[in-house]
Amino acid sequence: MSGHHAHPLLDDVPIASAVQRLDARVKLVCLLGFVFAVVATPAHAVLAFAGYAVLVGGAVALARLPLRVLARRMVIEIPFVTFALALPVIGTGPRTEVAGVSLSVAGLWGAWSILAKATLGVAAAVILGWSTAVADVLIGLDQLRVPRVIVMIAGFMVRYLSVLGGELQRLQVARTSRGDDPRWFWQGKAAAATAGTLFVRSYERGERVQQAMLARGFTGRFPATATSATSATSPATTATRFRRWFPALLWPALAWVIAASALLR
Repeated sequence: MSGHHAHPLLDDVPIASAVQRLDARVKLVCLLGFVFAVVATPAHAVLAFAGYAVLVGGAVALARLPLRVLARRMVIEIPFVTFALALPVIGTGPRTEVAGVSLSVAGLWGAWSILAKATLGVAAAVILGWSTAVADVLIGLDQLRVPRVIVMIAGFMVRYLSVLGGELQRLQVARTSRGDDPRWFWQGKAAAATAGTLFVRSYERGERVQQAMLARGFTGRFPATATSATSATSPATTATRFRRWFPALLWPALAWVIAASALLR
């Protein structure tokens, strides 16, 4: 098990771009600043959300992110969309008719707020994921003084997703080879049993990994990688790094200008 083993989620960045070349810490700060600005904007400030969309579009272009990839990765927000679409129907207060259907005015604004903010936030996160290897994100989080336990849990989660996926596939093959292939809701007992078995095996695997790490002298902190060591000893001065990062920091700054103008109206 010695040597470096490439992990597609940790190592791959599909296309080099101006966004990809930025330090991961800068991109994390920009993402958080942008998301906080979007969340702080009231739902009635429609023009502000249009401004955020322009900022996201510019970042998509700079990251050279194909629109089809962006659309495919944003499928993750479907649960938010489902919940938002139900709000106008179940909402209370004054109502209005849209295409002959009575809808709550407050519910409509709530649905718009959820859809707009979730879409912008997910799109910004997709840009980060597209332009930054997960290993760099984890290093950036550690350098930003995020609690080490959280960073380690996130790293192990990413590294073992493929392992757990393979384990689940083997459980499904074993189940179907015994003639059990649940496809309906009332056959969910077998699926629940599979989920329980997967949980137990994952827990046992985690214990074995912990014992193996302790046996190898693990002290609670991973050794610095070549990338982090190089960045830490870079001869660039703080002023040089600031000039390099300043254009990127304008992105969340503009978002906060838009949010402030919306809040002060």
